[in-house]
Amino acid sequence: MVNNEARRKKQQEMMAELLERKIRLHAQQLYEQRGKAEGMALQDWVQAESNVLGKSIMAPFYRKLRLQANQAAEDVLPPEPESTGCESSQ
Repeated sequence: MVNNEARRKKQQEMMAELLERKIRLHAQQLYEQRGKAEGMALQDWVQAESNVLGKSIMAPFYRKLRLQANQAAEDVLPPEPESTGCESSQ
């Protein structure tokens, strides 16, 4: 049973990596189609993600993994200092 669970998890990780590669390639294509104009990387990524995941039955799984990865990253980042309201605007 453990081997099956480990195998399934590994397969899911590989599928998520494949989807991310497809998204990255599609975002690169969008960037090149716009004449390599800078400043729209996030828009290109979101559009590519939408296009690739819209065609994939793995979309819910991919989104779940991305959410888990984002939460894990937030857990290791130090908290931002609290604002006292006394900071100078200069």
